[in-house]
Amino acid sequence: MRSALALTIGVLAACLALSGGTAADPAVPQGFPGVVPAFFTAARRPAAGDRRWLARAQPLAADAPGWARRMYRRSLLVLRAATDPLSGAVVAGARPGWAYVWPRDGASVAIAFAAAGYRGESRRIARFLLRLDLDAAARFRGTGEPVPGRSAQGDASGWVAAAAVAAGIPPEAGRRKGAWRGRADYQEGDGGNYLGNAIASTFAAGEGTAERRRRAGAIASSFGTARGLARVAGDPGSGLDTAAAWAVRPFPLPGLHAIARRTLLNLLAERRIRFGLLPSQQWQGGDDPWTAPTAWCAWSLAALSRIDDRAGRPREAAADRRAALSLMADLRRASTRRGLLPERVDAQTGAPASTTPLAWSHAFAILAIRALWPEGRR
Repeated sequence: MRSALALTIGVLAACLALSGGTAADPAVPQGFPGVVPAFFTAARRPAAGDRRWLARAQPLAADAPGWARRMYRRSLLVLRAATDPLSGAVVAGARPGWAYVWPRDGASVAIAFAAAGYRGESRRIARFLLRLDLDAAARFRGTGEPVPGRSAQGDASGWVAAAAVAAGIPPEAGRRKGAWRGRADYQEGDGGNYLGNAIASTFAAGEGTAERRRRAGAIASSFGTARGLARVAGDPGSGLDTAAAWAVRPFPLPGLHAIARRTLLNLLAERRIRFGLLPSQQWQGGDDPWTAPTAWCAWSLAALSRIDDRAGRPREAAADRRAALSLMADLRRASTRRGLLPERVDAQTGAPASTTPLAWSHAFAILAIRALWPEGRR
């Protein structure tokens, strides 16, 4: 029988092979006992316990295709593997530098779990996030301790509030005013006045409908261009930003739906890569597409399709749905043979170019699939 140490090393090496790391560069998630073996298990055939757990998931519509059902199940298993079952801490990925909790990543997992029917898991994550000092850092250990090196980011309070609402926690528990101007956004570069942070901030403080309408108008005025919403306030040259999708989901601002749609459709029309989208037009991180922005744009376009359908706009509903399905096709091409979503993939080959799997990407995949094929749809 192999020793426990040998087994751990073998599992770690296999997991690192999936994520693009090496055995010489070990991932040791701090505060996440067992997360590396769990991620490894998520890439394998579901065991009996996994199958029982998956049976609790909210079903998809009867017409959901087989690939969507497989992506849905695999993504749920990845989220289960990423989440500490006791504390609710969510590790972004089992790899050095990723083995921490980012508020937006953990919140997206909580929202996805709630949508899939796992309310207990969603609540544990939301309660963990509510205990964090969001002004202390961009990322946290599994113990809740801030990790130095990256300053607080401007969307954190909005994401945590959205997670609390999705989990069914009283809204006031998750509402807090958070500074967003002058802070880094999801692209984690220099501080500034960024679109994603501005949109998330409208959800953080819990204002009423009138105030949210006013703030949506202010965002349109500051970030709006003829082609959609730019990344930087007052700077049309900063390029369109996929974070425009957040004004549809998970921070619904109906006053921004039209310009958010225009932004996303223009980004889709300009993409030249078969594997998804870059975070924004002026992205400085190379040409490799990212799975999380691809999936969150699909989620919001699918949501817009349902909104259009209820409003009696069948042509717009069909166009939005086609756009969402096109992005889901990109996501399928970007996934590995085992159905795992890398953080990003090589623009030419589609091979994983970073951490695999990434919990954030799988969370948005679940949400997009549920929006496209909700239970009861005909």
